[in-house]
Amino acid sequence: METPTLAQRLGAEFLGTFWLVFGGCGSAMFAAGFVAPNVVAGQSIHLGIGFVGVALAFGLTVLTMAYAVGHISGAHFNPAVTIGLTVAKRFEWKDVPGYVITQVIAGLAAGAALYGIARGKAGFDPVGNMAANGYGEHSPGGYSLMAVLCAEALLTAFFLYIILGATHDRAPSGFAPLAIGLGLTLIHLIAIPISNTSVNPARSTAVAFFNGNGAPGQLWLFWLAPIIGAAIAGATFHLVTGVDRRDRDISGSISERDAADHSNA
Repeated sequence: METPTLAQRLGAEFLGTFWLVFGGCGSAMFAAGFVAPNVVAGQSIHLGIGFVGVALAFGLTVLTMAYAVGHISGAHFNPAVTIGLTVAKRFEWKDVPGYVITQVIAGLAAGAALYGIARGKAGFDPVGNMAANGYGEHSPGGYSLMAVLCAEALLTAFFLYIILGATHDRAPSGFAPLAIGLGLTLIHLIAIPISNTSVNPARSTAVAFFNGNGAPGQLWLFWLAPIIGAAIAGATFHLVTGVDRRDRDISGSISERDAADHSNA
């Protein structure tokens, strides 16, 4: 099998990150609280998918694109995942800037698409309606800065533990995307009331500037906390579990560093 080029890997990351933001945030914007008029009864019918539906939508975006392009790029779709995997020595530092920049651009493109579609409804106000993340008065449940920071760091750490464990050779073959997607679903079920759930700096950046209000000013936390959590998980996974795969990238290929070592052996 021919090894994908960096351009192909970045293309896969763009597709996956775009789909994550468009599908996840889009479900929150358009479907979570949807109310349809009942002309016959003269009453409104609540057809929204709610928190559970939004959580499932985020999980499904990762699950579907992990199967679609995971074999090409590793299916990071998230700067914190990329950095966490690199700390775990499962990814090369030299490729981190390209991945992170691509993920952020893809997220912003998806955010722009969502904003453009949402404006097609008369009276749409982006403030508070772009699925932006926040703390304090911008938290859905009014949770403090420290509470949101702890939740985001902890949940991102466990997301990385799931990714690192599910992609092990001895894990059930072919089921890694399912475990990762369901893991992200569970994370959203926990954290939507706390912060609207980020665990992904690209997802937060994607809609913050379109939302405006306090979202851009709080964006720093949704970069800092997920990266801290991912880095902790990346640094400790092999110590906690005894599973040391630090010579392999997330897609299972031997890293360039170790490939060179093996060829010189």
